[in-house]
Amino acid sequence: MAKVELKKPIVDEISEAIKDAQSVVLVDYRGLTVAEDTALRKQLREAGINYKVYKNKMMEFAFKGTDCEQLQEYLEGPSAIVISKDDATAPAREISKFAKTAPKLEIKGGIVEGTAYDAKGIAAIANIPSREELLAKLLGSWQSPITNFARVMNQLAEKGGAGEAAPAEAAPAEEAPVVEEAPAAETAPAEETATEE
Repeated sequence: MAKVELKKPIVDEISEAIKDAQSVVLVDYRGLTVAEDTALRKQLREAGINYKVYKNKMMEFAFKGTDCEQLQEYLEGPSAIVISKDDATAPAREISKFAKTAPKLEIKGGIVEGTAYDAKGIAAIANIPSREELLAKLLGSWQSPITNFARVMNQLAEKGGAGEAAPAEAAPAEEAPVVEEAPAAETAPAEETATEE
């Protein structure tokens, strides 16, 4: 009875951590050096991700009745849980990035927005850009047409201003020769007629 009571706070802690989580990933941390483990914890903390080692039995109790219950099959051997409440792809991305420098770190599986994935699925999710990157790309795609439109309108305004000024200046110059030539043409035959008489 006392043993169960001692375990309850740990189960409650895990339950609270996974409640409303966007993503929960299980990893096997065996073989990581103390320095690598410290670096991993620091990287995840800076990314706003919770990382903790629990006994599999405690996680099993906490997972019952939740989406994480689908992760029961991965609760073998040493397991650490990686949780994000804000960014669904962050745990997969950060773990995969770290595993490139520490190949002993192994992804077992995970839940992303309620759907269970194996290690390959989590690795694929790791390639999805972060929400900030996606928003930046979206904003960039919105700004690009607006910027191009503004540039074209500016060029049209500049050309339009120059185009309007040019015909206005050219018009009197074109009319003047016509006016001057017409009297000269009329005068010439009159002089010839006078000379002939």
